[in-house]
Amino acid sequence: MVNTLLDDLQHAGYYPELVARVLDLAIAGEKVTAHLVHPETIFESDQLLRHLTAVVLTPARLVMVHVDEATAGHALATTEAVRLDRISSVALTHGIRDPEVQEHTEVEELIIAVSWSGATRVDLEPATCDDPQCQLDHGYTGFMQSDDLVLRVSAQADGPDHVNQALQFAAALSKATTRL
Repeated sequence: MVNTLLDDLQHAGYYPELVARVLDLAIAGEKVTAHLVHPETIFESDQLLRHLTAVVLTPARLVMVHVDEATAGHALATTEAVRLDRISSVALTHGIRDPEVQEHTEVEELIIAVSWSGATRVDLEPATCDDPQCQLDHGYTGFMQSDDLVLRVSAQADGPDHVNQALQFAAALSKATTRL
């Protein structure tokens, strides 16, 4: 694995040896061309739980590892590898404050959404009509959305350097998927 990837795993500080080991197995000797390591902290009830996503781009695949702290002292590490030719969409949402002011056009938030039809989320709600007195059943309305990988990086939570790393990874991923 590339030294900067190992350095970023160490810097994230969330079971770096475990993450490196499962990533090494999933990468299977391929060359790492780009990566993004994204740690998150989740507050649930009275517990502090950690989560880490590391995304690695190789010449042929997008390799991900998700590590969740199920309970204190117990982690689950899941890897997934997707061939680049299976990626159907790379959506990038740039959050920019005061876009009309030229000197404030830095990206403050980046959402990277990658789809390959591995998972789909369905959001449904009861359909209604304009009549507030209506008692009829109008069925349901909603939408389906691919939800394979979504990462949100923000300057406020993660720092501007991490946003820049996410932008570099997004550019490499976009370039890799245009060659197919």
